[in-house]
Amino acid sequence: MRPQIVLFGDSLTAQSFGSGGWGAALADTYSRKADVVVRGYGGYNSRWALFLLHHIFPLVCADIPKPPIVVTIFFGANDAAILGRTSERQHVPLEEFKNNLKKMVNHLKECSPTTLVILITPPPVDEEGRNEYARSLYGDEARELPERTNEVTGLYATQCLELAKEMGLLAIDLWSKLQETEGWQKKFLRDGLHLTPEGNAIVHQELEKVLNETSVSAAKLPLDFPHHSKIDGKNPEKAFEYLSL
Repeated sequence: MRPQIVLFGDSLTAQSFGSGGWGAALADTYSRKADVVVRGYGGYNSRWALFLLHHIFPLVCADIPKPPIVVTIFFGANDAAILGRTSERQHVPLEEFKNNLKKMVNHLKECSPTTLVILITPPPVDEEGRNEYARSLYGDEARELPERTNEVTGLYATQCLELAKEMGLLAIDLWSKLQETEGWQKKFLRDGLHLTPEGNAIVHQELEKVLNETSVSAAKLPLDFPHHSKIDGKNPEKAFEYLSL
């Protein structure tokens, strides 16, 4: 059985296997070395995700003999929805958001102390892009104020990074990274919030940087079965003798 890498998050994770998605790119990086499993739930915040935790990562399960080698936790974009605006039901207060992430990490460590947990901050928000998207859907009936702002989302990103520091975890500061590029609003975000293929590429790039510094980098993991160059055309069974041991 190949090792598993589980991607846990909201729509930014759920969409990661779409065209140009960061999850699909990661699966390609780990081809024949680890299976990348997507557990993304569009619209979910960290509070709702806690209800899924024991189902996705059971403490004891005969059907899952090995825990994942890596789990990414990618929440905050929905938690940062602003009270009093159209998406307020998704809002989670800052302190609770941080505590929810901590509960996720503690549960994963209880499942397996060796699992590498990587926190990813929410990306920045292009407020005008969110308004443009709303107008494209609802026309004159669209809301006047964005349901998320970049400033507030940045506070959630900071909480994520602070928790990573406190718990000794690896983290990707996507909120800051995307804003390093001029014109990031349209280059990396297709509707002011969700990632373009270029934005997905940055997530994959940053995740690979982190993983390459660990013992579970793609370069350090073995292939699941022999490379074709190791198979003798006249005596192929020799390459597979180890499987019967």
